[in-house]
Amino acid sequence: MHISIPSILIALGGKCLLNWVLVVSQKKRNVCRSFMGVFGLSLALVDTVLTLTLTALHVQADGGLLGVRLTRHHVCLLAQIAGQIYGALQWPVVVLGFLDCYVAVSGQGTSTTTTTSSIQKVAPVPVTALLWCSAIIYVFVLSDFYPVLGEEPPYQLHQCWVFLSSQALYVGMVIVLAVACALVYLHKERRRTVGRNPWQPSPGDPPREIDNGALSRRDIVQQALTTLLHTWAWFLVLLAALLLLLLPVGIPGYLSLNVPWLCFLNSVLTAVVLSASCPASRLARGLAAFPLDSFCDWRLGCATGT
Repeated sequence: MHISIPSILIALGGKCLLNWVLVVSQKKRNVCRSFMGVFGLSLALVDTVLTLTLTALHVQADGGLLGVRLTRHHVCLLAQIAGQIYGALQWPVVVLGFLDCYVAVSGQGTSTTTTTSSIQKVAPVPVTALLWCSAIIYVFVLSDFYPVLGEEPPYQLHQCWVFLSSQALYVGMVIVLAVACALVYLHKERRRTVGRNPWQPSPGDPPREIDNGALSRRDIVQQALTTLLHTWAWFLVLLAALLLLLLPVGIPGYLSLNVPWLCFLNSVLTAVVLSASCPASRLARGLAAFPLDSFCDWRLGCATGT
């Protein structure tokens, strides 16, 4: 896909601005204690360096650095390399973000709280550095990436061939399907409890605690999903629309990874961890509150008897 160089620079500039707005707005929440926070900060820095470098190369199209002649072909080359690296990072970021959320939630209110907290404060920085290095090595050594620069002279080059990436759209498709499955599950559970006491187990129901307002699995999923949709419903609608329009094609690789997307992923992964792996008894006692999300308040309440 050919895109004009000014369009690439404008898109990257807007992306950088949005990245830094969200990074600065999250500063008071101590997001640098989490993997997603540290990786988001590193991504904002990388995007800024990339944008300034491409802009300098475009403005000074026939300069030199350390004896190397720099032209607009290097603008296209760097844009293609960045797109490949961002595409390679999508699924590893999801997996590491999930593990970070799981460790944070499971470590609260236990005897290992101090150890877990110490690890979380230190681990995100080296993990983020290792992740960037691994993605770069993968693109240059292990992948079949081959740049497409064209044969135009540098002074006549006004468009770059940009590789399209579908990795972020695949992640988005999994998220939309997961939300749809959660809604179907809640609908089926609600139909099962119609016409009977919800605290009286029916045949086939697993045993659960009835006293102390203990949360059932349905309560946990319902409250987590409600919290997620309260903040990100508009984003999910936009994501579903983009999936319908762009999934067969893809999006420019250099735009596939950004801080708003990371913030959304962090909220989704938190909802998944709380719904799937957090004991209801700890939720009822408030031991599993997860404060490392700047957009959603995950302090789930007790069951309401609905």
